[in-house]
Amino acid sequence: MNSAKYSNIGHTISGFILLGFPSPREGQILLFVLFSAVYLLTLIGNASIICAVRWDQRLHTPMYILLANFSFLEIWYVTSTVPNMLANFLSDTKVISFSGCFLQFYFFFSLGSTECFFLAVMAFDRYLAICRPLHYTSIMTKHLCTHLIVTCWILGFLWFPVPIIIISQMSFCGSRIIDHFLCDPGPLLALTCSRAPMMEFFWTIISSLLLFIPFLCITVSYVLVLRAVLKVPSAAGRKKAFSTCGSHVTIVSLFYGSVMVMYLSPTSEHEARMQKLVTLFYSVGTPLINPMIYSLRNKDMKNALQKFHFPRKCN
Repeated sequence: MNSAKYSNIGHTISGFILLGFPSPREGQILLFVLFSAVYLLTLIGNASIICAVRWDQRLHTPMYILLANFSFLEIWYVTSTVPNMLANFLSDTKVISFSGCFLQFYFFFSLGSTECFFLAVMAFDRYLAICRPLHYTSIMTKHLCTHLIVTCWILGFLWFPVPIIIISQMSFCGSRIIDHFLCDPGPLLALTCSRAPMMEFFWTIISSLLLFIPFLCITVSYVLVLRAVLKVPSAAGRKKAFSTCGSHVTIVSLFYGSVMVMYLSPTSEHEARMQKLVTLFYSVGTPLINPMIYSLRNKDMKNALQKFHFPRKCN
């Protein structure tokens, strides 16, 4: 294993070694360039959606306000991992401090938790828009929308601090080498001096609740939406309703599919390479492609982005 050359360092440091994606120096530089481009495109894509919603009065509706806040969340979500990953590509030691590791651990999982709640709220918004169209504006007011957004952030950042603090108080032995590109609970718990089955069980329970409660809300919302859409007499009306929900359903499928494979599979032991690839997909890949999905599938958003990027041509 490529961790052999770091074994001596691992016994002497107070933090951890993030192996990331081991490769020769040239490979590390290539990965640095690749992920720098991905990070920049992610920032540009999500920032463009925020600016389009901010400057286009026609998009000042709950659906797009939620989308702009979701894009803001995606910027911070990808920032919780990629900058440290980029620094790691250029580092010879690949060391992350103890406090840096657990801060990344906390922010990565808190932002991921917030994303789960945001996806549920966005599904609820689509349910109201399609199943309760006559009462939509009176129910989904800007006041309620603001409260839902704030609740998502609060719940997301209050979901994991207790178990993360408990894990940070454990004793870590051995090489301190984490075969991952971020501080993840599985590799961290594997480095503790003694097994902590209760902690592993507690972590599984709260992770499962975090995934299944919002996912249940999303599923119920879209079952009701599907039932309402199928009752629409015209094919054009059904197509419009499906296109309204299509982008969100695609994002939910990509995010939840990969996260559930990672954390809720029958076996807790994942092959390290597959673990890194799946985590990379939902933590870096989905924030990159989400703006593309929304801009390509949503006519209003596409027009707003064109107006924002090419104002003279649109005028």
